[in-house]
Amino acid sequence: MEICNMTDFIIIGAGQAGLSIAYHLTQLKKDFLIIDANSETGAPWLKRWDSLKLFTPTEFNHLPGLDFPSKKGYYPNKYEVAAYLKSYVDTFNIPITFNQKITELKKENGHFILKSDTKTFKANNVIVATGPFHKPFTPSFHSKISEEIVQIHSEHYKNPKQLQDGDALVVGSGDSGVQILNEISQTDRKVYFSGDTNITSIPQEILGKTLWWWFKKIGFLSVSKFSYIGKKLSKGGQPIIGTDVKTLLKKQNVCCVGRTLDAKNTKIKFEHGDYNTIKNVVWATGFKPNFEWIDGVTLNDYNYPKNYRGISEVEGLYFLGLPWLFTRGSATLGGVKKDAEFLSNYIKKLETKPNYFNKILKKKFA
Repeated sequence: MEICNMTDFIIIGAGQAGLSIAYHLTQLKKDFLIIDANSETGAPWLKRWDSLKLFTPTEFNHLPGLDFPSKKGYYPNKYEVAAYLKSYVDTFNIPITFNQKITELKKENGHFILKSDTKTFKANNVIVATGPFHKPFTPSFHSKISEEIVQIHSEHYKNPKQLQDGDALVVGSGDSGVQILNEISQTDRKVYFSGDTNITSIPQEILGKTLWWWFKKIGFLSVSKFSYIGKKLSKGGQPIIGTDVKTLLKKQNVCCVGRTLDAKNTKIKFEHGDYNTIKNVVWATGFKPNFEWIDGVTLNDYNYPKNYRGISEVEGLYFLGLPWLFTRGSATLGGVKKDAEFLSNYIKKLETKPNYFNKILKKKFA
């Protein structure tokens, strides 16, 4: 196994979170490297379904130091996001080592050891910016479904051309599930929807202003997770943005069947009946976080590492890009920059106040 030279900082993940803190480390003239499991910048975006567009308009998608290159009020697609991230890397000459999935991270003798299948890296500090989506979740009974039925998790769904002829089932009432349901319902087939039908949906524009303009105006985007309102919002379900869910669920070829309960061969059991005509299943059932490869961190009730605004209980180990790291926008393209700026200021302060970490330890880690 190849052993690489010691680096001051290693960032794991070359998505928006990793690139945002890389920009700040560049400004601080730190020695750093990004390690990423993918083969190119923007790969996680390019892997998602073809028709994907951001819910946030251009003016809310800027990373630090370089604005998103689209007109105000425009909603970029996944290809434009990937191109922007590649441009960001080129503009700031950010060093990235691709095709290296870190499977083990631990602190020994005052520095960190990071291992992939082929290399060992060493660093004084590590910033984990792998995002919130790690393990695709599918109910265990999916294995009982006949091989004659096509099953795809939303991670691998691209477009309806992947489906065979016949009825389809979309499971999941989050953003991905609703968008995929909407797309498949536009084909000439019956589509069953399994999930909560009591979904709050919000249009992308209200009274001539984008929804995000209103969110910013009322302070919704800057509410801390430690505040009373933040605690309520972070524990509640997220509204669907940009899709009229009520109209979608009333379409003639859409049938709501409640929760998916079980399956056997070609028969799938739901809250509202059993069906055996389904030929395709799209599991938009989300992901589970995975931080088990990191030694020494404590996980919270949602299986995310406990931290205070990205600063972990392990000195020199940091996190960015997690849901509600500090605000609702912490895991979004444009929202991560505030967390990156805070972390950058903290790192800078350590240069003159080495014991500042001990002061942070007195904060509420969650």
